[in-house]
Amino acid sequence: MIHLLQTGSNTATAASYLPVAIQIAFAVGLVAFLMVVTHLLGPKRKTSDKLQIFTSGIESHGDARQPMAIKYFLTAILFVLFDVEVIFFYPYAVNFKGLGWDGFWAVLMFVGFFLSGFIYIIKKGALKWED
Repeated sequence: MIHLLQTGSNTATAASYLPVAIQIAFAVGLVAFLMVVTHLLGPKRKTSDKLQIFTSGIESHGDARQPMAIKYFLTAILFVLFDVEVIFFYPYAVNFKGLGWDGFWAVLMFVGFFLSGFIYIIKKGALKWED
C-alpha cells in the first residue's frame, strides 16, 4: 500500500481504497458504539415535566404561521450567494502561480459578473429596509 503511494501510480485498485473503507468503518462503528453506550448508561426518568414541549419559559400565544417579510429571505439568499463566491476564491488563492495569467483573467471575469449582479441588486433596492 505504501509502495503505491510512493510510486505515484494512477491505477485504482480495490486495495487502494482500503484505507478509506477502514476509516469509514471506524467512524460508523464509533458512532454506533457511542449511541448504544449513551442509551445504556443514560438516565431513564420520564416525568411529566420532561415530556412537555419545551417553550423556553415563554407562554405561547397566537398562530405560529404568520406571514413574514420577503426581505429576510432575500437577505439570507444574498448572503449565501456572496458567501459561496468567497469559497470559489480559495482554489485560485492556493494555486495562483500555476494558473498564471489565464487564471487571473478568469477570476477577474468571475468578480466582474458578481459585481454586476451586486450592482443590479442595489439598483433594484433589494437591500433597502424602509418598507
